Amino acid sequence: MTRRLTSNPQDFGRVAVLMGGWSAEREVSLWSGQGVLAALRARGVDAVGVDADRAAILSLGTQGFARAFNVMHGSGGEDGTVQAALELQGIAYTGSGVLASALAMDKLRSKRMWRAEGLPTPDYLRLRSETEAQAAAALGLPLFVKPVADGSSVGVVKVKRAADLVAAWHTARGEAGREVMAERCVEGGEYTCSILDGEPLPLIRIEPDAEFYDYHAKYISDRTRYHCPPGLDPLHEAELSEMCARAFELIGAKGWGRVDFMLDAQGKPWLLELNTLPGMTSHSLMPMAARAAGMDYEALCWAILETTLDNGKEARR
Repeated sequence: MTRRLTSNPQDFGRVAVLMGGWSAEREVSLWSGQGVLAALRARGVDAVGVDADRAAILSLGTQGFARAFNVMHGSGGEDGTVQAALELQGIAYTGSGVLASALAMDKLRSKRMWRAEGLPTPDYLRLRSETEAQAAAALGLPLFVKPVADGSSVGVVKVKRAADLVAAWHTARGEAGREVMAERCVEGGEYTCSILDGEPLPLIRIEPDAEFYDYHAKYISDRTRYHCPPGLDPLHEAELSEMCARAFELIGAKGWGRVDFMLDAQGKPWLLELNTLPGMTSHSLMPMAARAAGMDYEALCWAILETTLDNGKEARR
């Protein structure tokens, strides 16, 4: 895969690499940010790491930053909040705009949009109380109980017995009282499709070192296995990539992202979620897909930053 809008790092100006933040994914965000910062500096970019809190985000405009490379995973950094603050300060930034970021972070609303447009996604229910949690058994067991607006599998519980539904609801809510949903469990293969500037990268099939692709399997374990290419019929793989690109575009996402889905025993796909700020750690999937397309980590970071040159705030509108 060949992309190059500029070969001059000075074209980017001073770049803030936003990492950390205040979400449950802070640790992962720091890992991602450190990788991105080192990659951009290795390419000669005037990049500065910002362990971002709210005050730091609101003061970026006074520090001479021309643009921001945002890897603040989770609430705040990925839900449109930071994007709005950057818009108000006139700072170009990587990734999706305010609306698409908010929609993608909200799994309930994104699934409703996909279903309305005829894209397949597992049945789901919003759970607002213990009573509604108990009633979620109607989806069939096993099922997943998860926060509506968190990533990295934070708070996700696979429930096999109806007696465990209320406890799972409390786990998903957490101390912050997060909004919670239940989702029908699709038994089959786990896949992901990374997208760079509107173009799907090679699919990856995931064999997690766990019953499902949880936090440990994603970021800690060295026994989770990844298959790229995924071993699918090429025509089927192309159809799946097209579906994921459409799911990405329907939400209004821009720049880069990752669409996660399952294939059931009959080979039918089921969309799970859209990540508008995928992980960029040593275990992360987007760098893996880019590598399969001929881009090393540094080239991927450069290509993502390049999207701020042609997909700035005017394009987002």
